[in-house]
Amino acid sequence: MNGNSLGVVLSSGGSAVAERSEGERSEPKRSGATAEAGAAPTSASRPDPEVVAKAKRRTFTAAYKQRILQEADSVAATPGGIGALLRREGLYSSHLVSWRRERRAGMLEALKPRKRGPRSERNPLEEENQKLRRQNVRLTEDLRKANIIIEVQKKVAALLGNPIPDVDPEEKS
Repeated sequence: MNGNSLGVVLSSGGSAVAERSEGERSEPKRSGATAEAGAAPTSASRPDPEVVAKAKRRTFTAAYKQRILQEADSVAATPGGIGALLRREGLYSSHLVSWRRERRAGMLEALKPRKRGPRSERNPLEEENQKLRRQNVRLTEDLRKANIIIEVQKKVAALLGNPIPDVDPEEKS
């Protein structure tokens, strides 16, 4: 029998008995009452222990918020109606409180999901200016290097006896 298998051995009474090998992991010991009652393992009823790597905050659309508020208003007269609605939808009472406050203020736009956190104080024009300044510095440096290369080429051509004439860039046009 290998280390990962489950062997079946006939007991002295002739009935088959499962025998665990030593290399196999077993379930934790259960209480005697559970084992005697023949209870099936509860692995199917256990929640999945895997945790999501990064939880995502829920967002609700304005239409959904309005629909839930209308349902909450209609079931408010029945005892336990709002609690049943909240459990069914997976919401908290604080959701209803804030959504009602926004509705009372007459802000349909406020019911729409907003981005969380502080308002950005960045200026897009300033960012574009900074980008253009960096680009200008880079291009100026590239032009300086190109001029050095051209000067070297002129000197090499002059040494080889084939001088290149100086051309003023403004005279070309």
